[in-house]
Parts: sequence; structure tokens; C-alpha cells
Amino acid sequence: MITKRIIPCLDVRAGQVVKGRQFENIRDVASPVDLARRYSAEGADELVFYDITASAEGRKLFTDVLRETAAQVFIPLTVGGGIESLDDFERVLACGADKVSVNSGAVKNPELIGQAARRYGSQCVVLSCDVKRVGDGFHVFVKGGREDTGMDAIQWMRRGEALGAGELVVNSIDTDGVKQGFDLALLRLVTEAVNIPVIASGGAGSAQDFVDLFRQIPGVDAGLAASVFHYGELSIPGLKRTLADAGINVRMAYESGQPEV
Repeated sequence: MITKRIIPCLDVRAGQVVKGRQFENIRDVASPVDLARRYSAEGADELVFYDITASAEGRKLFTDVLRETAAQVFIPLTVGGGIESLDDFERVLACGADKVSVNSGAVKNPELIGQAARRYGSQCVVLSCDVKRVGDGFHVFVKGGREDTGMDAIQWMRRGEALGAGELVVNSIDTDGVKQGFDLALLRLVTEAVNIPVIASGGAGSAQDFVDLFRQIPGVDAGLAASVFHYGELSIPGLKRTLADAGINVRMAYESGQPEV
């Protein structure tokens, strides 16, 4: 049975982890270095680090805080924000990232996905998609959810897989920060359309939301969340115990030699 992953997300702006609701009303939370150290110790399966304003501001991802953060973790680290070239891949991998997440840069230049997959392997290339309902469908948004591309999200994710992406992160703008559960309707469509691992992001408010996610959309490989972990509403060890009690296969912290917290 495939183990489901729990992934905290660090949305970083100006060197601080921040959080908002539906990609707006952003406020500071804590240091990414401190949170990374905590989540690694608590038994998170992976960690995601996004420089959330890099693309919108037309700049490269800040690497100083990334290096400090990467030094604190002993679990896979995915990094994104302002990734537009193979040089950007090289730069963040050199700072300690294990995988690179590309979003706006891939929309601008889809061939970047294939170029990166050929150089680093598909397992290194994560296609992150910010998705919102528009009319009867789902559109891809870019620049931190600020700009509607008009592209059909499901078709774009299929294309990303064909180009060589090894994993998908599906960020639902509609449910982001609302804490009423993951966007199951969207995730069902995605998992039916692709064959690569899918990470669900946006909407987690309780342990039951993760239970519902993995039970109702068994094709989802991982649940990603931010504020419920940052503010101590859920602990990773406690969440994993709840999932295990519900019959969902997860890696417990003690299985990797890490103490439960």
C-alpha cells in the first residue's frame, strides 16, 4: 500500500513565512528556518518552500534564506518561485533543494519542463498549478494567483505530464485559507486525468479534512497545508495518528528514527 505524505508549506515573502486567504490579505507568521527545523523534527514527509512574490515582482528567488532553511531539514525539500530557466533550477538545487517547483515560468515557456526533466530527471520537476473556478471550468492562474491565463487547468496538467513533469501540486485558490476542506471536485478531475503523483493544496482545516481527502480521492498522493501547522491547530504526529487510526497508510515519525512530538 502506498504511503500518503503530509507536507507543510512555507510561503515566504521578504524572508518571512506568511499566510493569507485565497491568495490575499497576506500576513507574517514566523521564520522559515525555525519552522523548517520544527517540521523536520516532527516527522513531516517533505517540505515545500515557495518565494511567493518572486514571479509577480519579476525577480529571482532569494537564496540566502533558502540555504539557511535547507540546512535545517533532513527530508525532501521542494523549492519554487521565479523559476524561469535551467539556470534557476541549477541555482536552487545548489542551495539544497531536492526538487524544483515551476509555475508561472512553465506557463510562459512550457518547454522548460522537458528541458529540466532531461537534465535533472522527471522526479526533480514539480509542476505547481494555481487553479480557480471560472464559469463552468477551472483556469490556471499565474503571478501568485493574480492573473488568469484563460488556460484550462486539467488540459494544462495533462500537457505538463506529457512534457516530463514528475509530480503535480494542485493549489486551489477557491479553498486556500478557508479551512473548510480540500477542493475534492477539482482533485477528482485531476487524478482521473494524470498518472503522476498529485499533491493536494488549499483548504485543510482539521484532521478530518485529510481523512476525507485520502478516502474520497485515493489517487491523491499527499496533502499539503500551511496555517493549520504554523499556528499549532494540528500537529504532524497527531495528524498521522488520526490518519493511521482511520486505516490510511502513513509513515510515523518513529519509523525513521525520529521521536514523536
